[in-house]
Amino acid sequence: MSIQGQLLEVTVVGCNKLKDTEWISRQDPYVILEYATTKFRTRTCTDGGRNPSFQEKTALSLIEGLREISVSVWNKNTVSHDDFIGSGRVQLSKVLAQGYDDSCWSIQSRSGRYSGEVKLIMHYANAGKAEKPAKSATPSSYAPSAPPYNPAPQYASPYMPPKAVDSFSYPPAAYPPAGYPQVPDPALYQPAIYPPPLLQQQYPPTYPPTQTYLPLPPYPPPPGQPCYPPAYPGVYPPPPY
Repeated sequence: MSIQGQLLEVTVVGCNKLKDTEWISRQDPYVILEYATTKFRTRTCTDGGRNPSFQEKTALSLIEGLREISVSVWNKNTVSHDDFIGSGRVQLSKVLAQGYDDSCWSIQSRSGRYSGEVKLIMHYANAGKAEKPAKSATPSSYAPSAPPYNPAPQYASPYMPPKAVDSFSYPPAAYPPAGYPQVPDPALYQPAIYPPPLLQQQYPPTYPPTQTYLPLPPYPPPPGQPCYPPAYPGVYPPPPY
């Protein structure tokens, strides 16, 4: 829920342990709150010293995105300029969330040293309204809405194991298909029986051969042999007829 334009009530209760800027008399403190362009100043607590009390209330119009208040404390002087005691920042996160905050906020001097505390009480009436559920309207004031879309869950098909193939029935009886041409008788394509080579007919089938051959006569002819080949019965050369 936006805080733009909402009112925040702030009560300045008082200060504690302020730094003393007076040497002889007691100091006269007052508090200034600044939020955006809004500026609030308390009355001066005469002779308030280090622990003045104010009990003053103001209301601030909130601005979206700005969630802190600047606070400063001064000492009032009648002759010279007012003395700066210290300043600090007040965070609004707690009061905007819970609606109430009564914390003490520390202030520091220009040199960064601790200068005391400022007690504030803050109220925010619209805290937590964004978290509260709105009142349900009557059924007649709204048109019926469509039921929420809830698609049915998609599941994958169950796994089916492959069908076992019977070795006795494979291939099937209708194989090959009827559309294919039938193969002729394979016996028509067997090669003819050729006769054995010629060399196998000229030589005996077995080795060594079983047929015996006459030995050749020695060469040269032995002594006493008149001529070659050896003489046959009769005279060589034969006598003339």
